[in-house]
Amino acid sequence: MSAGIPMVVRISPVIPTVANLLLAALWGLSVFAGWGTEAFCSDPGCVARLGGVAGASALFAVIAAGCTAGAWLVPRIRDDENRFITLMIAAVIMWMIAESVFFVGGLIVR
Repeated sequence: MSAGIPMVVRISPVIPTVANLLLAALWGLSVFAGWGTEAFCSDPGCVARLGGVAGASALFAVIAAGCTAGAWLVPRIRDDENRFITLMIAAVIMWMIAESVFFVGGLIVR
């Protein structure tokens, strides 16, 4: 490599897409399939409190799903690699926040 030529690292769109899908599946199974209830609750009152936590984390999940959908469905974003990757990384961050809110909230309502 000669001096003065910058090295460009390209990220395949498959990587953030798979990350988003896996995080979405984890969040969905935690909230809707009872994984969260099994992990955090042993009494009926806890289940009701965990529903409030799920609602709070759902706000971030909706933003994450919107970022993912926007990145793939809006042609202007999909065709611009920088915008696409930026939006997909934002979605991954939002999924991580949604999971974190659910986990920390589950520990609190326990």
